[in-house]
Amino acid sequence: MPTLAGVSDSPVLIVGLGNPGPQYASTRHNAGVAVIEELLERATPMAARLSVHKRTNTEVAELAAGRLSPGRQVVLARTRAFMNLSGGPVKALLDYFRVQPADLYVVYDELDLELGEVKLRLGGGDHGHNGLKSVTKSLGGKPYNKLAVGIGRPPGRMAPADYVLNPFSAKEQVDLSIAAADATDELLRAIN
Repeated sequence: MPTLAGVSDSPVLIVGLGNPGPQYASTRHNAGVAVIEELLERATPMAARLSVHKRTNTEVAELAAGRLSPGRQVVLARTRAFMNLSGGPVKALLDYFRVQPADLYVVYDELDLELGEVKLRLGGGDHGHNGLKSVTKSLGGKPYNKLAVGIGRPPGRMAPADYVLNPFSAKEQVDLSIAAADATDELLRAIN
């Protein structure tokens, strides 16, 4: 199945949005990073690893054709910038690897989807997500693929900003693992 935006000879770039540092590793805002970790595990013939890419302020794994996609190179990345500043590093990755926005997939946490739901779309709004706002602004509004990983709405009157920075509960971690696997399946169908 071709990408949502069409077929290209350039690499596919998949970026998981999140906040850097161990204090944010298991928070809801890092659901996009969980999908990158699942993709790294699925690389063949053995799991892949991210390494620091100083020129783009990201961590990157370059996978040759055949490791995740039969006919295309795939670059997996996570930014080392905070969520609200994701656009600069994502734009730097596009420029460095010569990827068109149509071959970019940004994976992010989505409040408006229940925990475990995933939704892939080309273009569209940012749904109030500051990471997406930053990426969209850095790309000059050009459409790119967005993969939402549902984290659900905050309970009661909890502020969304507080909710996304809270860690998943043990039960929610299980749901997140299933969602990351489903999101990875969705991505692999889209790029293959």
